[in-house]
Amino acid sequence: MNVDVRDVPEQDRYEGTLDGDVVAFLDYRRRDDGVLLLTHAEVVPHVGGRGVGTAFVRAALDDLRARGEKVQPVCGFVRGVIRDSPEYASLVA
Repeated sequence: MNVDVRDVPEQDRYEGTLDGDVVAFLDYRRRDDGVLLLTHAEVVPHVGGRGVGTAFVRAALDDLRARGEKVQPVCGFVRGVIRDSPEYASLVA
């Protein structure tokens, strides 16, 4: 399942779309020091349990790494993805 991921800065979130429908989102907000707080990730129920959430969060983290951002994962799901994927450890502030 290929989810397209894009940053929507005017809404402070990443969105994942599948066949044109938003199926996942990752809310964030920027701290005063520039670090992004990753506050909440969610996947719509009808695509849950198929790895969409993990793939979506990984794609968002890849984008953030490419931009040179630092993050603080507040969301437990995002913390789990980072914990299970050591290549993202360098993103954490």
